[in-house]
Amino acid sequence: MDGNKVKGLSIGVNQRGVRNYNERLLLSMFMRHGAMPGSDLARMAGLSPQTVSVILRKLENDGLLARGEPQRGKVGKPSIPMDLAPEGVFAFGLKIGRRSAELLLLNFKGAVLRQLHMSYPYPSPEVVFGFLSDGIDSLMEHMTAAQQSRLCGIGVASPFELWKWHDLSGPAAEDFSLWKDIQFADEVAKFSALPIFVCNDATAACRAEHLYGLGKEYRDYAYFYIGSFVGGGVVLNHTVFEGNQGNAGALGSLRSTGPLGESRQLIDVASLHLLEARLVEVGLNPKQLWQLPQDWSTLARHVDPWVGETAQELAKAALSICSVIDFEAILIDGAFPEGVRAELVDRVRRYLINQDTRGLLPPRIEAGDIGFNARAIGAASGPIFSQFFLNTNAGLSSV
Repeated sequence: MDGNKVKGLSIGVNQRGVRNYNERLLLSMFMRHGAMPGSDLARMAGLSPQTVSVILRKLENDGLLARGEPQRGKVGKPSIPMDLAPEGVFAFGLKIGRRSAELLLLNFKGAVLRQLHMSYPYPSPEVVFGFLSDGIDSLMEHMTAAQQSRLCGIGVASPFELWKWHDLSGPAAEDFSLWKDIQFADEVAKFSALPIFVCNDATAACRAEHLYGLGKEYRDYAYFYIGSFVGGGVVLNHTVFEGNQGNAGALGSLRSTGPLGESRQLIDVASLHLLEARLVEVGLNPKQLWQLPQDWSTLARHVDPWVGETAQELAKAALSICSVIDFEAILIDGAFPEGVRAELVDRVRRYLINQDTRGLLPPRIEAGDIGFNARAIGAASGPIFSQFFLNTNAGLSSV
């Protein structure tokens, strides 16, 4: 392999990323609560002020923390809040979708710095890895050498058993089936030395919501993400629960019933591919659904009935999952404009009122905050989270 083509200068940051428990604890507190002085951290973490001071100094020297403006109180010296340094760590996030792929660069604070988009008829391995390789080159052209040295990995959000959800035939189907034997790490190693972290796409979206969105407000909740196919995630005790094989929260597989009483899955009745099919039936180009920025205003007459039907199914599914775990909330997000999301959530709330809730406490129904980029942001957060934060947020939620 040509050494000049290997992308990523992250050896140093990877070594620094092997953090001890107390360092991860404090970094996780900054991630969850934002800037705060060492005295507050010590109280929350149950550590001595001296211990916290030593750790903060080390993390600041490593470039992971930045000082804020001094805050003067009534008495004593002014306190100096610390916070995550935006340029302390960077990561790439790739979302592989049925109709499009997203590649973005995320900083330590969860901000998207740059992003690339690609649409395709179907995601063949050659197309997707070519997009990733070229995209990393393109994004790194806008980074300084110092920023590149702080890249900590590549996160990939991919649907579970990607090779099974196609409706192609002939050579295209054979090409698509190659995903079954793809080893992501091996493919990425052909053009990048950065470590790779692969995650279910809906779980990645859930993690983005949990780290950077409304998920911080709830301890236990279920999360629906509606893309080409609906999926989900589960958060228990402030922790995204991935399950035995990384497929926890496979809410798209929940049972539903068709108009003739036939057994179906939620994925068959509450996904964007149904809206896509309707547009094709009336002679409209469905590419508008996947273009950025999103504007579905001209599709309102077709979107509205889809929203109504999807809301009914989500209301039933919400009660089904709450019969297993007493979730306090159900969060709903998806690859659609904010206005569509707001209408969908409102209708789910209304439909839930008329459902049979015997033996159940109906959950709150809330809109997610992240939107279209949730899966790619969640993917990019994988390398950062695994190397710098605690893999459980239990105990970080109380001040």
